[in-house]
Amino acid sequence: MENLKIIPFGGLGKIGKNMLAIESNNSILIIDCGVMFPDETMHGVDVVIPDYEYLQKRKDSIEGIIITHGHEDHIGALPYILPELQAPIYGTALSMGLASVKLKNTKSVKKDLINTVEPGDPFDLGPFNITLFNVNHSIPDAAGVIIKTPLGTIVHTGDFKLDHTPVHGKPTDFHRISEVGNSGVLLLLSDSTYADTPGYTPSEEIVGRSLDRLIGEAPSRVIVASFASLISRIQQIGNAAVNHDRKMGIVGRSMVDNVKLATEMGFINLPPGTVLSDNQLKSHPPESTIIMTTGAQGEPTSALARMSINQHPNVTIQPGDTIILSANPIPGNETAVARTIDNLFKLGANVLYSRIEQVHVRGHASQEELKLFLRLAKPKFFIPIHGDHRHLVHHSRLAQSVGMSEKDTFVMENGDVLNINAKLKAELIDKIPLRDNYIDGKQSGKISNKILKDRANLSKQGVFSISIALDIETGDLIGNPEITTKGFIDTAESVSLVETACEIVEDVLDSMGDKSDLKQLERKISEHVSNFLYKQIRMRPVVITTSVEV
Repeated sequence: MENLKIIPFGGLGKIGKNMLAIESNNSILIIDCGVMFPDETMHGVDVVIPDYEYLQKRKDSIEGIIITHGHEDHIGALPYILPELQAPIYGTALSMGLASVKLKNTKSVKKDLINTVEPGDPFDLGPFNITLFNVNHSIPDAAGVIIKTPLGTIVHTGDFKLDHTPVHGKPTDFHRISEVGNSGVLLLLSDSTYADTPGYTPSEEIVGRSLDRLIGEAPSRVIVASFASLISRIQQIGNAAVNHDRKMGIVGRSMVDNVKLATEMGFINLPPGTVLSDNQLKSHPPESTIIMTTGAQGEPTSALARMSINQHPNVTIQPGDTIILSANPIPGNETAVARTIDNLFKLGANVLYSRIEQVHVRGHASQEELKLFLRLAKPKFFIPIHGDHRHLVHHSRLAQSVGMSEKDTFVMENGDVLNINAKLKAELIDKIPLRDNYIDGKQSGKISNKILKDRANLSKQGVFSISIALDIETGDLIGNPEITTKGFIDTAESVSLVETACEIVEDVLDSMGDKSDLKQLERKISEHVSNFLYKQIRMRPVVITTSVEV
């Protein structure tokens, strides 16, 4: 009997790591494969990727991966997941170009897995007939997905807004949405990022005019920070450079790579000589220069963050520089962005950001656009996606405000399994247990919550390290315990604490008849010293005991 399962592996409840599976009997279609950036509690973590164990066990059933657009939260996990799944990926030209850049150092992924498709051209993957359609977003070549399944048509919006004057490409394809809506939509999955924001999202054209004015008014060098993938914004800055007789430099590895790719593919069009090489940038007059760079989210290792603390190798902030942050802080990044802005002001720069100038607009639809999409698609069932839980709830209520029944809208969590049976009855039938996969350097999925907790404790409480040597025959202590403390106390009291800790070590040794089990001995010493420290200073530094037999 035919049935459909909808399983989100990321993108719900938190912004990021977007990944969703549509399962029809023994065939699986995946939409997007993105990362989430770590919050302040994830010490040492580079990015977070979806838990794909369920898909890995069923990789022979995967027909393909559809990429809606080239942002990190939609393609960033490909280098980690694609080598395991070895599934073909499909998307528009720029999306596949950016995916290729992400995968260029992933040797186990074959180039023939990457497939470029044009919006409007249908193709088949197993039982799924798929057509991409144009949508507007903050990156060119973004697409929604129409999926014809044995039970009916599914529409996935991708990230979108309705922009009648986009910087690149065509407006969102209202005709296609209306056409498929009139034919009958079984299920709509729609972007919820700004479902709690009334009205309409402004056009990118407004930002272009504002940036052009600000660059024209700037007395000296201009530095613009934005997302490396915001190709339309880079084009707008390039246009302003041409209008005001300036040259543009590109700083930041990811932005350099993206600008090179987008220029080769025709998504960035500037007169020859507009973009300077690194050597040309160093010698060009500041008052005739614009630098486009990364770091609008305050990332500690980004180019702008390093500039703000005078640690960038090639760019030094000068008094009188105008710095424009052309992006809104992602939730959770506000403190880092504020720190960067403060540091730049301390260096004498004039910093402009979205609270004081219109230097950025959202790439996502607001309430009136979301309601229009719902009315055009006229779905039988609706799942709000891509958003914090409050966004999903607001979007569900919007659907009900335009006539949908509450029982036909599903506010889901990652891992929930929605089943639609042959009688077109939809219900939540299961929940797959998921855990975040943390990427730390070259380690994938090997960083447990316990390790993150230990790192948090180390950062907040410090470490108390005890080393002891024991006689291999008698088990007696040789010499005094060696104790090192880091990061939790730096006063005269520490001398007293160390002395008492040495006495505790000796007491534990005296109380243990059999000292042959060194691991048990180390655990007991650590436990007793940890309890003592908490009683004395109300702190629990990580106590590490190591022993050797001599």
